[in-house]
Parts: sequence; C-alpha cells; structure tokens
Amino acid sequence: MSSKRLQLISTAFSLFYQKGVHAVGINEILAESGVAKKTLYHHFTGKEELVLAVLVYRDQCFCDWLKERLDSADSGMAKVEALFDALDDWFNDRVEALFAFHGCFFINVSAEFGDLTHPLHQQCAKHKQSVACIIESLVRTTHVDVSRISTATDALCLLKEGAITLAHVQGDRKAAIKAKETAKLLIRSL
Repeated sequence: MSSKRLQLISTAFSLFYQKGVHAVGINEILAESGVAKKTLYHHFTGKEELVLAVLVYRDQCFCDWLKERLDSADSGMAKVEALFDALDDWFNDRVEALFAFHGCFFINVSAEFGDLTHPLHQQCAKHKQSVACIIESLVRTTHVDVSRISTATDALCLLKEGAITLAHVQGDRKAAIKAKETAKLLIRSL
C-alpha cells in the first residue's frame, strides 16, 4: 500500500471515528492529512470508496490486535478472561494502536448507513462475523461440548457487544470487567 493511500486511510479513520462519517468532508480529510485532492482521487473514486477502505483497514487492525491478545493467553478460561481484559484495555485507552475509545467503529458506521444491503453496512457486518470467528476459536479451547460451541460463541459475542455499548453509551469503563464475570459463569455452566 502506498504511503499516501495509507495516510489518507489513517487520517480518515481518525476523523470518522471521532466525529462520524457524515460529519467529516473530503476537504477536512485533505487538510488534516496534507494530501492533495488529486492524490485522493487517484486512490479513491469518492468518499464512499474511502470509507470502505477505512473499514477494511480498521477490521485488519482490530482483528490482528485481538488475535494477538488471545494468542498470548493459555487455553480455556484464560482466553475468555483475555478477551474481556483486552476490551477493558481498549475501553480505558490503554491500546495505542486502536486510538482513544469512541465505541465500536463498525457499530457507529452501520448506524450511519442503516440499509442492511448498503455495501458499507455489509462491510460492518463482515467485521462482526470475523470477530465471531476469532471468538469461536477461543471457545474451542474451553471444555464446552462441541454441540454447544455455537451457543457459547453467540453468548460471548453478545456479552462483548453489550460491554462495548455500555462503555460507549453510558461511559461505563468497567463494562468489560463486569461482562468477564458473566462470561466465566456462562462458560462454566455449558
């Protein structure tokens, strides 16, 4: 990826994540990035294509970070705890690579593009599926019976999403720690 393209994507991500996609115009991205308009249009046909590239970029950053955090934990319950400890670090701005916490970028963007068939909304849904696959891999390291893996994965995903929403909407920066205790009880019960 060219350095100018990456500069545009990372600048756009920072602005979109803080302010929202619709609130940020191309001129603001250009001013903040220091990249010429001609260069932007060399790399992207328009704002929507840039937003799509930003979603792909954030998905890669987030999933790489999450996998790394989970890979550093032992199997089973340690990985469950690592998931929610990672979220706690993110919610409390202890993960420089993810920027200061402003909720889930994919939830935020999908709210701005609410049509389920819109390509940007679909890209957000694809991210959620990628994270669910990471969580399913985690569940497979626990004692959960094979017939209950899907149920456990769904439950952990719901707890994760609820913690993100609680942290963002209500400012509860301890939401991941609360969800971790519930997750541990749930996994023990399956």
